[in-house]
Amino acid sequence: MSITYEKPNQIFRSEFGYIKYHIVGSGEPLILVHGTPWSSFNWRKIIPALSEWFTVYYYDLLGYGESEKNVSDVSLGVQNEVLSALIKHCDLNNPKIVGHDFGGATVLRTFLINKIDFEQILLIDPVAVSPWGSPFFSHVASHETAFSGLPSYIHEAVLEKYVNGATFHKMDSITLAGIKKPWISDDGQKAFYQQIAQSSQKYTDEIEPLYTDIEKPIVILWGQDDSWIPIKQGEKLSKLLTNCSLIPIENAGHLVQEDQPALVLSYILKHLKSIN
Repeated sequence: MSITYEKPNQIFRSEFGYIKYHIVGSGEPLILVHGTPWSSFNWRKIIPALSEWFTVYYYDLLGYGESEKNVSDVSLGVQNEVLSALIKHCDLNNPKIVGHDFGGATVLRTFLINKIDFEQILLIDPVAVSPWGSPFFSHVASHETAFSGLPSYIHEAVLEKYVNGATFHKMDSITLAGIKKPWISDDGQKAFYQQIAQSSQKYTDEIEPLYTDIEKPIVILWGQDDSWIPIKQGEKLSKLLTNCSLIPIENAGHLVQEDQPALVLSYILKHLKSIN
């Protein structure tokens, strides 16, 4: 039976807001955690193949995608609490996990702060070490209300210009439309600028001193041409981690899973699939 990506349609009501998630496939549990301003849509190219090897759990972060947007806090300080609660809700014990961008920071915070153990961890261009953020982030934080009130056509133009810089290859219309869709409603526009305004480096500064204590092996994939978070940040992170493999991915920007889905899939299978 052919399996295709389906948007999350199961609901978990956390104390912070409701989360939409989905489960597909069979085998060992594997959680996929997206980043910002993305959603589980950006895993669509690898979920069908992964589901042949794993029971894949994927969800939209609080304030993103299909999950609740009309909430007060969508910061990294909340996302690890939500992930921890979702893992317990799904009754998962020691699952494997993949985190991209803010999803990588969420995975690390869940591991270090919530003490949720993961059998194996693979990160893709994670937000994990200082400095990060951009002048755009700072500007939005200072003028969030003004940005939230932009005319819809101006907001859509800003959004499109922003996300187009995340790939090495020219973003196709299907990908662009799928990324934009959650953010172009009235609630989506407000949520888009809220998650940027709440993107504070303090949440990674809190855990960065703990990286040297992580003994668990961690595999990191990094787009060689990532203009959002240069690979030098990956090199810095890999030196802090005790047991880390940093794998550069050529011809890939920040959205490695869009630029090089076959390579992402192959490395997940190589490093996370148990050989019985």
